[in-house]
Amino acid sequence: MLTLVNTNMMLPAIAPIGLDYVASSAQKAGFEVEVLDLALVEEPVWAMKKYFSNQQPELIGVSFRNVDDCFWPSADWFVPQLKDTIKTIKSLTDAPILLGGVGFSIFAGSILKYTGADFGIRGDGESAIIELVRQLQGKSVFSDVPGLLWQENGTILSNRPCWPETISLATNRDFIDNKRYFKLGGQCGLETKRGCNRRCIYCADPLSKGGKLRLRNPAEVADEVKSLLEQGIDVLHFCDSEFNIPRNHAYAVCEELKKRSLGRDFKWYAYLSPVRFDAELAGIMAEAGCAGIDFTGDSGCESMLQTYRQEHTREDLAEAVKFCRINDIAVMIDLMLGGPGETEETVKETIEFIKKINPDCAGAALGIRIYPGTHMETIAARELGAGGEGCIRRKYSGNIDLFQPTFYISEGLGENPAQLIRDLIGGDQRFFEPELESQFQTTEGIDSGYNYNRNKTLEDAIEKGARGAYWDILRRLREGE
Repeated sequence: MLTLVNTNMMLPAIAPIGLDYVASSAQKAGFEVEVLDLALVEEPVWAMKKYFSNQQPELIGVSFRNVDDCFWPSADWFVPQLKDTIKTIKSLTDAPILLGGVGFSIFAGSILKYTGADFGIRGDGESAIIELVRQLQGKSVFSDVPGLLWQENGTILSNRPCWPETISLATNRDFIDNKRYFKLGGQCGLETKRGCNRRCIYCADPLSKGGKLRLRNPAEVADEVKSLLEQGIDVLHFCDSEFNIPRNHAYAVCEELKKRSLGRDFKWYAYLSPVRFDAELAGIMAEAGCAGIDFTGDSGCESMLQTYRQEHTREDLAEAVKFCRINDIAVMIDLMLGGPGETEETVKETIEFIKKINPDCAGAALGIRIYPGTHMETIAARELGAGGEGCIRRKYSGNIDLFQPTFYISEGLGENPAQLIRDLIGGDQRFFEPELESQFQTTEGIDSGYNYNRNKTLEDAIEKGARGAYWDILRRLREGE
């Protein structure tokens, strides 16, 4: 038997879609599969003790979605909690423990060593976990398992990441209590593809999902939507890095949803790039049920867009907002403030531009989480080598360790960058402001930004029946809807 454990206890509760996909894949291959969902129990340690007192699986797959909350100044690191969970499981069973998930894939070797788990899979888990179980039942030739990391004589060995050329996922979505997650979290997710071929200097998606786009059949995506609708879930989030890259795939997915008239029965949200988004795509997205789009904007300053290696221009952002307005699609623009070369003048230019083009809301995130293997790591290392440690923000001591939450904020924003940005925003309710460091020394004020983790305002709204992308729920609250 294979037991899969969900360890993501962020609130609002987020359904572990990867675990759902993996469980269905393993069952289809003929394995008995059970899921232990720690997010849906009041006492996780007690739940583990009760479960493993009655079950002795061959392998325990532990899903790890988020390394940290990716926000400065909260910088909430979740790896120690994972280590405690692994320690508890080890005290209850001798079964080998396998780690996987997006968060694990970014820091695979470091997390495996830190937690003491037996195995890890970097990349897609659906086929890799099946091969690992077969090897454990046979000759244990671990080099044959795609994406596998394992410990041997104190050394961590690893295979190439498991990023299959083609991707086909289960559509039944019945291993997870999605209906309960919908009630607790206000939305459920699905993927129309995996991978990201963009070159943004800061993003970890290519590290966890691969740098090549792997597209699902649009009919398969529509089947999954139908399955979730039959479970009573009518608000979805498409979890692709950028739904409209490539554009033809996004259009084909919408065409399939429209053909089956599914857009009348549910609404959905997605992340998009401002490029490869036009009037035609906006129109068919609206017809297919799209209620809101979160655009990767990063900046309204051309020099900063070039620094971030973005393909879009200021004009592309303005056009994107216009197309959303025409099609009655709520629109959010995510900003990335404080990157290399950012100054008070560039931030002012960005904020004034966003006010002018008038999206429904904009996220003024301050600080860039530095991931190893990204160009942002190279830039930060270069500045540190030149004596510029003032650009680094962190809550741990000792040597800089990117495994722990480590952020870059341009020294050009002065000593109080969050206050500077808030002053420039001037109380404009369209903006989710960056939190001040002082807000995390008390319990007051931390819901003013859009760090969704344990955001009580958001949790209360969902409990009262609000549904949708979290930015859209918070936006509607502000507008009194």
